[in-house]
Amino acid sequence: MKIHQLSLFLENKPGQMIQPCRLLAEAGIGMHTLTLADTQQFGLLRLIVTDWEEGRAILEQAGYLVNVTEVVAVEVADRPGGLVGLLDLFEAGGINIEYMYAFTFGREDKAVLVFRFDQPDAAIDRLRAAGINVVNGVELGTRIHA
Repeated sequence: MKIHQLSLFLENKPGQMIQPCRLLAEAGIGMHTLTLADTQQFGLLRLIVTDWEEGRAILEQAGYLVNVTEVVAVEVADRPGGLVGLLDLFEAGGINIEYMYAFTFGREDKAVLVFRFDQPDAAIDRLRAAGINVVNGVELGTRIHA
């Protein structure tokens, strides 16, 4: 299952991250997860939210340029080597990982990795064939907020 992720550029200076977060909060849109990457001049905020369409509309109305991408969330064992076992599936498969980020739940010895693949459908097929749980957006929110 692919999940829609919102990405927006922010100036790399103090106070830039609060406004998009505030806009989403005021609209009652929850954030499942986010990541912020930076360069010297700008930051790239990536968000998975409870309602990506409404979130995008609110952010665009506020003047942000929002890019929507499809990512894949995967549940893995939270132990040494959990990531390596997963990456082995893609090493020889011709599927490129463009970027990823991860978080743990602090329970059940599970972690979630969020991937941006160049071939998300092929990646999902490979993951499912290996018996790896591909997490959908609703399940992602349930796991984080439980």
